[in-house]
Amino acid sequence: MTNIPIIDRFNLASDPKMPFLANTLNPIEVENQFNNHLAHLHQGKGKIELASIRTLRHKIGRRCLIEYKVKIISPQEDIPSITLLGKVRGKGLDYSSYKLNKTLWEKGFNHNSEDKISVPEPIGIIPDFQMWLQRKVDGVNSTDLLTKENGIDLAKKIALVAHKLHHANIPTKRSHTMADELSILHQRLEKMMIIYPHWQTRLERLLKLCDRLGENTPIPETKGIHRDFYPDQILVDGKKLYLLDLDLYCQGDVGVDIGNFMAHLTEQSLRTLGNPDALIDREIAVKNKFMELAGENHENAIESYKILTLVRHISISTQFPERQPFTSTLIDLCEQYFHRLHYL
Repeated sequence: MTNIPIIDRFNLASDPKMPFLANTLNPIEVENQFNNHLAHLHQGKGKIELASIRTLRHKIGRRCLIEYKVKIISPQEDIPSITLLGKVRGKGLDYSSYKLNKTLWEKGFNHNSEDKISVPEPIGIIPDFQMWLQRKVDGVNSTDLLTKENGIDLAKKIALVAHKLHHANIPTKRSHTMADELSILHQRLEKMMIIYPHWQTRLERLLKLCDRLGENTPIPETKGIHRDFYPDQILVDGKKLYLLDLDLYCQGDVGVDIGNFMAHLTEQSLRTLGNPDALIDREIAVKNKFMELAGENHENAIESYKILTLVRHISISTQFPERQPFTSTLIDLCEQYFHRLHYL
């Protein structure tokens, strides 16, 4: 227990809305909690010893992510050390996300899946920390890999990930409709107009065009969707693909996931490669492979949600200094998309 490395660049204990975070960095308290709630890791015949603690992300009063390296001591067998990721939510333990990941793991999203598509293994919950834990997995974020030579093949595999999730048939009380999508856009862009009044006329017109696009998008048969499906949410480890961060999982149009994914590729292409169409072959690959699996009738919705996500990126671009130079170009790009639809 002595000299356990603790790397906390966020000073978690200073969060006034989450005072319990101090205990998540206390080695004695962490070991006690882990041995009380995660005894299944050693079949109740050993103990868990903490090796290190490192904070990875923190949004004051809202959430944080903590990495714990632990040793599993068992008299029955030699168990390798593992790394756990603890997800903490300020408004209370996110048990629904833990349960969703556990259910997905049990329904074929595990390390034995023949299709090599899984979620990181959910390990357990620590109620006093408002935390649930999953096993940290190796891998490379797909964002950069999609720009490489085999990016088209990877895009096709990612379409399989979305399709598998949509057909997992895991019920949820949450839903996301076109009306919800448009409401988010109105909230974001109306706030933006106040800060950037010189863009007000163009943003008001874009919102009207988005409303019209929403009205012309067919109402779908809803399924369980990720709702935040984009390249950062896919971890690639050789032939294995891991689906991450299902916090927004809900009932919705499957076009939300594929359209969102394509829009993020467009924005990434614009910002990092100087051309919004630089990765268009990857976008086409993920869309076509998905429609091959789910049906071509989804194309209209996919294209609609791609445009709506790009409009949302206009607002997102203003929140990061490195993206602010692209705000005007994103407005131009969204207007071009509506022009192609003969809306302008």
